[in-house]
This record gives sequence, C-alpha cells and structure tokens, in this order.
Amino acid sequence: MELLAQFMDIVLHLDKHLALLVQQYGLWIYGILFFIVFAETGFVVFPFLPGDSLLFVAGALAAIGQGGMDVTTLIVVLLVAAVLGNTVNYHIGRYLGPKVFHWENSRFFNRAALEKTHAFYEKHGGKTLVISRFLPIFRTFAPFVAGIGAMSYAKFTIFNLIGAAAWVVSLCLGGYWLGNLPWVKQNLSLLIVGIIVVSLVPVAIGWLKHRTA
Repeated sequence: MELLAQFMDIVLHLDKHLALLVQQYGLWIYGILFFIVFAETGFVVFPFLPGDSLLFVAGALAAIGQGGMDVTTLIVVLLVAAVLGNTVNYHIGRYLGPKVFHWENSRFFNRAALEKTHAFYEKHGGKTLVISRFLPIFRTFAPFVAGIGAMSYAKFTIFNLIGAAAWVVSLCLGGYWLGNLPWVKQNLSLLIVGIIVVSLVPVAIGWLKHRTA
C-alpha cells in the first residue's frame, strides 16, 4: 500500500517530481524520459507508467527552459522512444502469438486488458495503433495485439509512426504552449489530474458498455 501511495503521489504531482529530476540530472533527463516512454510502450508489464501527463509536463518544463531542456530535442527523443517501444512490443507479440490469451492474470500480466484491446483491435484495425496512443493501458497492449494478429510489418510501421507523431507532438507542444500561462503554472497538478481523467473516460465508457452487455 505504501508503494502504491508513493506511485500515486509521483503521478499526481508529476510536475514537482519531474522538475526535481531535471534539476538533479540536467540533460540526462532526456535519457530518463526516453526510458519511461520506451518501457510503457514496449513491454506489456508496464502499462501503469505515466504517459500523457509525462509528455505534457515535459513540454511545460521545456517552455520555461528548466535544466536547459529544448522542446525540439524533447520531441525527437520521445518520438524515437515511442516508435521503438511499439516496434519491440509488436515483435514480442508476433513471437509469442495467440497462446498468450491462455495466460492467467498476475501481478505482471493483465489478461482482461489484453482481451479488451484485442476486441478494440478487431473492430478498428490499424487505426487502433493511432487511437490507443491517447488511451492508457490500451497504449501498451495495442502493438502487442497487432503482433499477435500478424499485422504486416509495413502496415504496422505506418500506423506506428502516425500514432507516435500525433501523441508526442500534440502533448509536448500543448505543454510547451501552455506552460508559461500563469494559471497553468499555478495549477499544473490539477491539470495533470484533468489529463488523466479525460484519458480514462473512453476506457471507463468501454468498461460500462461491456458490463451492461
């Protein structure tokens, strides 16, 4: 419980924690952010890592020049991380195949999330890779499911690039453009909560539809 409380504190007050990391590690922050985005999108055991809020806050910190951060460099680094993460996840899914649907739920594997993402993929096809970029949990499982479904690598790469660009550029620039506004500076923690809630709304609606069905 204590570990969960610490994690929630980091997620909900990401602005303060990320600012401290920038002050402490300077330009090494690019590597830290790369690893977080790569892990969240590259491995199905890390769907809990911050995504949307992380990109927004990083863009906001770049707007004020925190630690010498540059928004162009930030976008390039995170774009590469997002594309490579999905690519690794796709190949893992391709290697493991449909047998993963027989795995049991565990601390490191969410079978229910896999099945819901698979249903979403069956309905929306390649667009899932673009749409899911803005949906927590789905974002982690979508490339994995694409690999299981044996989507051609060429088709996967196109949707992967489009989704990564839309996700990284929109949220980083959103944080960058809004980061200097007084209200945003004073209420960044509240805005992070808002981003998390908005990103979870489609997931909650899907869950409710599933329950009523």
